[in-house]
Amino acid sequence: MLAVLQRVKKAAVSIDGKVVGQINRGLVVLLGIRTGDSEDDIPYLANKCANLRIFEDENSKFNRSVTDVGGAFLVVSQFTLFGDTRKGRRPSFSDAAPPEIAEPLYHKFVTYLRNLGFNVATGEFGAMMLVEIHNDGPVTVMVRSKGELVG
Repeated sequence: MLAVLQRVKKAAVSIDGKVVGQINRGLVVLLGIRTGDSEDDIPYLANKCANLRIFEDENSKFNRSVTDVGGAFLVVSQFTLFGDTRKGRRPSFSDAAPPEIAEPLYHKFVTYLRNLGFNVATGEFGAMMLVEIHNDGPVTVMVRSKGELVG
């Protein structure tokens, strides 16, 4: 699994002009699920997202996590993170897990974060979404559960 984390002041996701999820301060997680990923990847990735120190303290140092600042999560499924662009002009998404595998893992990741006590907003798996992100910093980092990044 691969998570692209964006520290935000606020974020929202809309489908057909209707807001279906929104947060204030926190993290947007663009979550990519790859063929071969499993439930075993979820605890590591979710805990890393919850505890990664990418929020500033009073000295402007990255010493606080989303847990420390009482932030929320907006989790959006993002199979395109595994787009392989090495050949041709059109990305290949063959490394992305098929929907029948990815969707349950996506929901389990969201549930895991909620069970940690977080407010977690979501998009809708497989839907065409408009994601509004007010990136704070900007701060964007990638976290993977295992293996190498696509490239």
